[in-house]
Amino acid sequence: MTQATNRSAPRRDASDVVVETRNLSKVYRDFWGRSKKTALKPLDLDVRRGEIFGLLGPNGAGKTTTLKLLLGLIFPTSGEALVFGRAATDVSKNERIGYLPEESYLYKFLDAEETLDFYGRLFGLDPEERRQRAATLIEMVGLTRDRKRQLREYSKGMTRRIGVAQALINDPELVILDEPTSGLDPIGTREMKDLIIDLKARGKTVIMCSHLLADVEDVCDRIAVLHQGELKELGRVEDLLRVTGVTQIRATGLSPAAAAEVKAVLQRHGAGDIDIGNPRTTLEDLFLEVVRDTEARPGRRARRTETAAQRAE
Repeated sequence: MTQATNRSAPRRDASDVVVETRNLSKVYRDFWGRSKKTALKPLDLDVRRGEIFGLLGPNGAGKTTTLKLLLGLIFPTSGEALVFGRAATDVSKNERIGYLPEESYLYKFLDAEETLDFYGRLFGLDPEERRQRAATLIEMVGLTRDRKRQLREYSKGMTRRIGVAQALINDPELVILDEPTSGLDPIGTREMKDLIIDLKARGKTVIMCSHLLADVEDVCDRIAVLHQGELKELGRVEDLLRVTGVTQIRATGLSPAAAAEVKAVLQRHGAGDIDIGNPRTTLEDLFLEVVRDTEARPGRRARRTETAAQRAE
C-alpha cells in the first residue's frame, strides 16, 4: 500500500495491479462533435489485488463514468484503462468481473433462485454448480427465507441484496459495487459491509462507489476523491484522515499516582492529553474540505488545512 497522495512511490509488480488508468479522460460531445461536458479529466490511479478501493465524489464527479470506462461500456476520449492487464474495451475480461450497478435491472417475476440460475446460465455454469452457488449466495446475503418470493415483492434493500448475489454468481476476481448499501437499514448496512470485508478475506478485489462516507471509511483500504471530473485526493484512508500537527497521548491501566505523574510532566511541557499519535478527522470532514477547497481554487489539487484538526479537538 502507498501512503496518502503519494504518486511517486515505487510501483509494485505488474501482476499485483488489477486495474490501472493512464491519463484516462472522457469528454461527451454533441451531434456536431463539439465538446459538451468534460466528465473525466486525465486520471491516473491503480487498484491492487486484494484491496477494497473506494471512489468518492458528489453527483457528476466522474465516478460512474470511471466505472463505465473500466467495464468497457463507453470509450475514452484519451488515455487508457487496463483491467487484468487487458484493455478495458476487451470484453473477454468481463467474465472475471462482478458488477452491481446503482440501479439493479432484474426480472421482477423471477424469484431469487431463478434469478441466480438465469445469470449462472449466462456464464455457462453447469446445473449443479448453479444450484450450489445460488444456495450459498442467497444465504450469504440473508435472503434464505425470501428465496421463493418474486422480486417484484422485494423491498429496495432486498433488491440490493439479490443484486450483490447476482454480481458474485461467477465467482469473480474483481467486484465493482455502485452504492451497495443504498436502501438498507442499519443492520443490513452492517451485514453488507461485513460481506464486503469478507470478499477481501476471500482474495477478491473490490471497487465501490458510495455517497455514504461512513461506509467507505469502515471498509476501504484506499480511496480516491473525485470532484468535477478531477482526482483531488488519493491514498490510504488511515493516512488521509490523520490530522498532522496535533499529537495526542492516551494511556489506560495507569494507577492514579502514575497518571498524575505523567499528567504533571505533560503539563509542564504544555501538553494536556494522554494519548500519543495523530488524531483522526472523519471521512465526511475530509470530503467536504476537498470539495470546498476545489470550489475556492478551481483546477488546483486540494490543499489540506488544519481546520479539521481544530474540529477534532
